[in-house]
Amino acid sequence: MAASRKCSRPLCPNSAVSTLTYVYAQSTAVLGPLATYPEPHCYDLCESHASRLKPPHGWELVTLHPDPSTLRPTDEELADLASTIRDTSVSTDPNDLNPGARRGHLRVIRD
Repeated sequence: MAASRKCSRPLCPNSAVSTLTYVYAQSTAVLGPLATYPEPHCYDLCESHASRLKPPHGWELVTLHPDPSTLRPTDEELADLASTIRDTSVSTDPNDLNPGARRGHLRVIRD
């Protein structure tokens, strides 16, 4: 299990829930949901620090609140992924010494 990322603020022990990015060319700070992976020029913030964030003087703060239902794959997308994994996980090479054997580390879990 992956360890949760901590807030970027010094001495803050809380888990990060948002990511802050600066767009210097437009004098804009963008606060959005926690990024998928840590970026070196972004700041992960806990709920407390994200809610109290003030942009630099003269800058605009843009806060992104995506619809949580759009962040998850649809049933159709999951079925397509499972089908693709199923089709590529079984060897069909006629020269294979072990035909029908599973390849790779991905498995399809059936209902």
